[in-house]
Amino acid sequence: MAETGTRPTRVAVVTGAGSGVGRQTALALLADGYTVALLGRRQGALEETASLSQGGIAVILPTDVTVEGSVRDAFAQIQSRLSRVDVLFNNAGGNVPPAPVEDLTLAEWQSVVDVNVTGMFLCTREALRIMKSQDPKGGRVINNGSVSAQMPRPHSAPYTATKHAVTGFTKSVALDGRAHDIACGQIDIGNAATPMTARMAEGVLQADFSIAQEPTIDADHIARAVLYMANLPLDANVLRITVMATKMPLVGRG
Repeated sequence: MAETGTRPTRVAVVTGAGSGVGRQTALALLADGYTVALLGRRQGALEETASLSQGGIAVILPTDVTVEGSVRDAFAQIQSRLSRVDVLFNNAGGNVPPAPVEDLTLAEWQSVVDVNVTGMFLCTREALRIMKSQDPKGGRVINNGSVSAQMPRPHSAPYTATKHAVTGFTKSVALDGRAHDIACGQIDIGNAATPMTARMAEGVLQADFSIAQEPTIDADHIARAVLYMANLPLDANVLRITVMATKMPLVGRG
């Protein structure tokens, strides 16, 4: 591990780093002194994230997390250029417009699974290979979950199903990683203000199928929670945390 002054250089990887929660978390990690590999499909958006940094070193790696070769190449560059991975934040995610199950196309279903589940798997697989072989070994994986894994919205089957998969994957990696000093946790997010939640201002489906506006919170609150998780020593882990808008109608939705 390279040394910078008296503090070792820490390397974090953030997927979906070009906007929203990914951007805010990358900036929080950079400000805390991490070297951060910024992964995402849009180079321009990644460059904009890097330009907003007030500390740390940003490495821009355009990557499609749904493509095995793209992910493999990105992590090969990370290992070659940065030598290690201390934290992986699996943030990249996607969704489709709300629809009843019977109206969903296979392509719509698959598009959500590809990003939210397969992308998470591909990135974690490559990160674990590095974490197990680096010196000192070990690291931390943090997965972006959702309150949908606790209580679904109407017409959200693809998104909700994939976020349940995130929970299962998190627990499996947490279990399998114990012997290798690898911790894994999940952050369930409720209504962070991002492009994906912009529709909250216009109103979204409620459990009774009415439409209502919902409050959102600044994505920086999520970033600071992820930073807390990232900075824990490897003998401590937050297996699951929920950060949500206080007045969103989650509690009682079931």
